[in-house]
Amino acid sequence: MVYILLAPGFEEAEALVPADLLRRAGIETALTSLEGGFVTGGHQITVKADLTLDQVDLDRAEMLVLPGGGVGVRNLGESQAVADLIRRGAERDIPLAAICAAPTLLGRWGLLEGKQAVCYPGMEDQMTGARVCRESGVAEDVRLITGRAAGSAFDFGLKLVEALSGADKAQEVRYAVHYD
Repeated sequence: MVYILLAPGFEEAEALVPADLLRRAGIETALTSLEGGFVTGGHQITVKADLTLDQVDLDRAEMLVLPGGGVGVRNLGESQAVADLIRRGAERDIPLAAICAAPTLLGRWGLLEGKQAVCYPGMEDQMTGARVCRESGVAEDVRLITGRAAGSAFDFGLKLVEALSGADKAQEVRYAVHYD
């Protein structure tokens, strides 16, 4: 199961495009709210979450994903439950993924040390410990995938599919959605 964590103010494209691509690949994916059934994103699009944070089962987790969005990332970062979940996931070697401003949380929590990562332009100094990659919209390192911003949502989502189901499946999904 891939858990995509949604906090109020999340960047809709950075959560929903990867969720769509993962589901097209047949990967079980849950939109997971910090609390309650509905979460409103930064552009006032409200989505119904599949689960709440307290329903995350790390024994079933294939990946934990943090979408960006300034307010959403602030809300994720203010949640001790989110920080604890991500740290426990990292301790269990569950792959982590974050896009836009969210990789800065991984830096704050000490999870980027020596890893190649990207984030929203201008926030690189907040990715404590990371080797900042400026050449691409998506960076992959051991058990870590990061994306630059909403414009990278398709590349980010396809990289998640590739990491979990292989390059052939990612290519199949790419062709199915006609993403060039």
